[in-house]
Amino acid sequence: MLIQENFSLKDYNTFGIAAKAKFFVEIKSVAELKAILANQDYPNKFILGGGSNMLITKDIDALVIYINLKGIQLVSKEGETVTVKAMAGENWHKFVLWTLENGYGGLENMSLIPGNTGTAPIQNIGAYGVELKDCFVNCEAIHRSSLETKIFSKTDCQFGYRESFFKNEGKNQYVITSVTFKLSTKNHTLNTSYGAIEAELAKSNITAPTIKDISNAVIAIRNSKLPDPKEIGNSGSFFKNPVVPKASFEMFLEKNPEAPYYKVSEGAYKIPAGWLIEQCGFKGKRFGDAGVHDKQALVLVNYGSATGAEILELAKKIINKVDHTFGIKIKPEVNLIK
Repeated sequence: MLIQENFSLKDYNTFGIAAKAKFFVEIKSVAELKAILANQDYPNKFILGGGSNMLITKDIDALVIYINLKGIQLVSKEGETVTVKAMAGENWHKFVLWTLENGYGGLENMSLIPGNTGTAPIQNIGAYGVELKDCFVNCEAIHRSSLETKIFSKTDCQFGYRESFFKNEGKNQYVITSVTFKLSTKNHTLNTSYGAIEAELAKSNITAPTIKDISNAVIAIRNSKLPDPKEIGNSGSFFKNPVVPKASFEMFLEKNPEAPYYKVSEGAYKIPAGWLIEQCGFKGKRFGDAGVHDKQALVLVNYGSATGAEILELAKKIINKVDHTFGIKIKPEVNLIK
């Protein structure tokens, strides 16, 4: 393992923030991971995955451990399902494409989500009516202090809307090394009702879509709305869609009858944060090199040399304006490294 000093993280976070790590090491095996976690020469350690769901607001005064564990394994086949394990360093979208190439269904609606597989459970990533927890079996993780390996079941992970045990009670305690999924091999359950998937399929006159067709539709939709991080720094959706109780929702809808919404349960409704932000006039606005994307107000962008602090300041302006205008508090979906 090569430990480097004053290492630039610009290419290791999708916002393209030019922050530095005091020390940096790339990990390619579980044995290497355990060894570096046990190394007492570097008491401060920071775990880095795909860098897609984070905003770095300053240099990281620690040993940044970049998790680059690779490998995909077919664990078992049973009836019309398979169990597949992916190592933490596998690129999420490439892993989804691998499942589709093998005819395995379940992850197609989450195509083109940036990041790595190991960080997916932390966020309980999701898109177009599907969440990671829907196909999740378990994940393996190493405790950062004891170095013991633990297998976390779906229940253990305490999944919620962009939430998990790893973002709350278990924050900074474990390093996920692999994730296992249960996927279908035939008679796939297709989810086309959310967002613009059906309209995208109709453009191609597809009336009996395959899992690959749905993936292609999702990719087309995301490409039309979301900027490529390789071209414009961003972390995808910066804010969570707020879920409000029924009483508050009814008051909101009375004042804003044109607002889009999704019923979550009998007592809760989800309101698109992008719509709220757009109504507040931020869509397409630019403040120096920090800005709001012109096609999707949910996405904050770095047009070149914005600092993480500048993007965070913009996020705070948006949060305050939405709260003042609608009485709804929106929260960041990304992890803020402050």
